Amino acid sequence: MTMTTGPSVSPLAAGTSRRRLLAAAAGVTAGTAGLGAPPPAAAEAATLTSAGTAAGPGRGMKVIAVEEAFSVPELIPWPGKARMPADWVQEWGRRLADIAELRLADMDEHGVDVQVLSLTSPGVEAIEDPSEAVATARRVNDYLAEVVAAHPTRFAGFATLPLQDPKAAVVELRRAVEQLGLKGVLHNDHVQGHYLDEPQFRPVWAGLERLGVTLYLHPALFPADHWRVFEGYPVLSGPSWGWTAAVGAHALRLIYGGVFDEFPGASVTLGHMGELLPFQLARLDSRYHQADRESRPRQLPSHYLRHNLYATTSGVFSHAALLGAVHAIGVDRLLFAVDYPYESTAEAVEFLRTAPFSRADLKRIAHRNAERLLNL
Repeated sequence: MTMTTGPSVSPLAAGTSRRRLLAAAAGVTAGTAGLGAPPPAAAEAATLTSAGTAAGPGRGMKVIAVEEAFSVPELIPWPGKARMPADWVQEWGRRLADIAELRLADMDEHGVDVQVLSLTSPGVEAIEDPSEAVATARRVNDYLAEVVAAHPTRFAGFATLPLQDPKAAVVELRRAVEQLGLKGVLHNDHVQGHYLDEPQFRPVWAGLERLGVTLYLHPALFPADHWRVFEGYPVLSGPSWGWTAAVGAHALRLIYGGVFDEFPGASVTLGHMGELLPFQLARLDSRYHQADRESRPRQLPSHYLRHNLYATTSGVFSHAALLGAVHAIGVDRLLFAVDYPYESTAEAVEFLRTAPFSRADLKRIAHRNAERLLNL
């Protein structure tokens, strides 16, 4: 399906997001510059005030956004032509690759103090050769650590892991957290068709629990399999529905696969308002007793959603949804996120500022939960 548009409009100016447009696309390129050192920190303000700038809409309340993408251009070649307007491809590409100029300006304008950066999709999970995945993950994590070091008051980072080789992934996890100072891991759904409840990934979960860092389970641009129900309706297969269904099911595999029974201190973070799982708690619990006693987890699914999972607001700027998620899993499990550059920072921050919560609860969502979970 090819999109046609009228006059070229900047994505950010239009306030239009990936969840509104990417469904019609095959993807977005990642820029043109090669891997290099991050931009210098000279452009960063000498003194930070809460919310970045005095004029920012987050004024008076610190804001940490935890699902914010970057790219290492030319690292992973795009496998096909993007079927969307060229101006969108160009705009997202340049914002993904940029660190010190467009990104910091956007944060300052809208009152975001800190972005927690993660490699955009497709990432290392798309590499078939395990040895190449290992080498690429190291390069990405080294680059990200340099970016954070150059702007330590504005950025933190999620590592990427070469899960194609679980033993090497454990080694890289330890290096990324203990030596590079990264705050957790972000992974894009499946690993060449494998899911993280499978036995070969148990050492990774042990490492995550030991280090006390979360795994952010994010949608993959390329699904593990083809769902016939989406045929003829590509808008359904991506961020509007298919990604949520796939990642939500993956999280349920972790629960029913016993990951959190074996590693009760492990945690998973889900974007897009918990991939809607908080709104399924009653249904999930009501069917728990129908599962085989030998294969079901020790607790009701809601127990794990309230003790092992966190949810972020990325791409779901709805007060009704936020209220529902807070009622379902608790305000201490919700973190703010934008999903930059695919979503509008202005819309996300306005949604946060106007949310119908007490000041104390807003601070939990805006920054305190992130500080606690990510040890910021």
